[in-house]
Amino acid sequence: MPRFGSVCALAPCLLLAACAGAPTRTPGPPRSPDAVAVGTVQGREAASAWVGREATVEGRITASLRGADGAPGWLLQDAGDGEEATSDAIWITGPAAASLALGHAVRVHGRVYEAPHGRGSSLTALDAQRSEALPARAGKALGRLMPVAVAQPPQWSRLEGMRVRIAAPLTLAERDRKRGRLLVSFDGPLWQPTERAEPGSEAARAIAADNARRRLSLSGGEAALGATAFVARSGSRLDSVEGVVVPGEDGYVLHPDAAPTLHAAPRPAPPQVAGDLRIAAFNLENLFNGDGRGGGFPTLRGARTPAEYQAQLDKLVATIHALNPDVAALMELENDGYGPESTLAALVSALDRADAAVGGAQDWRFAAPCKQPCAQSQRGPGDNPIRVGLIYRSQRVAAQGVAAVLQQDPFGPLARVPMAQAFQALGPGGARGPAFVVAANHFKSKGCGNAEGADRDQGDGASCWNASRVDAARRLDAWLRRDPTASGSAMNLIVGDLNAHAQEAPLRTLYAAGWRDAFAVAGVQAPYSYVYRGELGRLDHALLSPALAPRLRGAAEWHVNADEPEEAGYRDGGGGPWRSSDHDPLLLGFDLQAH
Repeated sequence: MPRFGSVCALAPCLLLAACAGAPTRTPGPPRSPDAVAVGTVQGREAASAWVGREATVEGRITASLRGADGAPGWLLQDAGDGEEATSDAIWITGPAAASLALGHAVRVHGRVYEAPHGRGSSLTALDAQRSEALPARAGKALGRLMPVAVAQPPQWSRLEGMRVRIAAPLTLAERDRKRGRLLVSFDGPLWQPTERAEPGSEAARAIAADNARRRLSLSGGEAALGATAFVARSGSRLDSVEGVVVPGEDGYVLHPDAAPTLHAAPRPAPPQVAGDLRIAAFNLENLFNGDGRGGGFPTLRGARTPAEYQAQLDKLVATIHALNPDVAALMELENDGYGPESTLAALVSALDRADAAVGGAQDWRFAAPCKQPCAQSQRGPGDNPIRVGLIYRSQRVAAQGVAAVLQQDPFGPLARVPMAQAFQALGPGGARGPAFVVAANHFKSKGCGNAEGADRDQGDGASCWNASRVDAARRLDAWLRRDPTASGSAMNLIVGDLNAHAQEAPLRTLYAAGWRDAFAVAGVQAPYSYVYRGELGRLDHALLSPALAPRLRGAAEWHVNADEPEEAGYRDGGGGPWRSSDHDPLLLGFDLQAH
């Protein structure tokens, strides 16, 4: 992985004009007879045709740069030769580089080579044997180098090592504090290709290629990029970005001279949806409560201390209360049974305490696949360390019978065991509406550990375990068609973390079986619930049976988590509901009361 040192700043350049298309360059002043244009050395190809040959170049030192091996060097840029297809900058290393300094106008002689920079990339360099200052007249003729104005993502190899000014707003996609980098994009946010197109299709490949074209990294840590950029929400805007651009591990990297201007994206208010009954779905990101008595930390997942657990619980309760659902499907609960010390029971108690603090109903209950009180089992259903759950407000809905679970392959050690519960909405005077069924789900993740055969990554963008997720979708559809809750209702809802984007095979399997995407039914544009490597998409879904779809009145996601930096989470002391999980919750509104 390349590691760059600081990029030194030049005085701000004035009178820069934005460019609407590709950057244009005009030839600079004449150079000495024995000097060659840097663009000639660079050439049009990925590697210089001058490798192994000696060259003399003239230009101004614009920035310091350390290579992948930590070797120091300087970027030299000349006034250009008017050729758009070649870079006018070269990296200067070697013995004679030690005497160079920022801003110097110099002549350098050495041997041309390609220095590895990033994954499969290189930076054309000169192993300098001699260097000298240009005469004052020549230095004055070289002038102050004007950065190339870039309004659209160019072919960055043509600007390798050069000074550029981004003459367009950039969108913050992701923060990487450990590496001191920000991932940004031209022309708005990046999208997961398989959120919008079928895996392996020409359309998906086109989205991936467009993402690569629009993606850019900014490097330099807080000192160069500003501390506020690393705690800003994804979707924030960055302006006034100027510096030098070089190849990096994940594409091209721009090293700014100064912190960009940040226009922070605001935090959204909790969503509101129409209808007389509200259903939420929420991945809790590993809620584990230790032994349920204040000990047992660190846990297998989630909180490491009792204080962290309390902070996590407070955030999750704040999120659920702000959504104000009548029923909520939950994922990534500790699989520790249904007794009074279980994580599920602790969450319901915490919700009731929050109700009591504001004079609320204190009527939270949880569904279970057995009559209350359940046996004091320490696990179940299934053998996975985490499970799904269903909670509800008993003054707003009535549970009909006990919950049903589907315990057969691939549910159990791979996908979490689905749980379905029939409910009836309670109206004025206790009148009951028609029965409806909520099925909570959490399919196998995309991580490739132990994946074999058809579950291995097929290279189409769906990642690993896709075959098992398709199998889970088929079995889930067949199970719900058999009416596992014995409710007699055709109004069914599949919700949860299906670990597949909207156009991947598990979702397409369910669409083909007649299930309808609630966000499409509600006409929601560009929904997303998760940000991975700076790309937006949905892992969390709500699918309606044909009988339930006409009852939908609204659908929304609360972007309380996916866009937030990790520093807003419970481990770093962030307050409020922000970054209570890595997934955004969704909220649906239905008309389901008796009329």
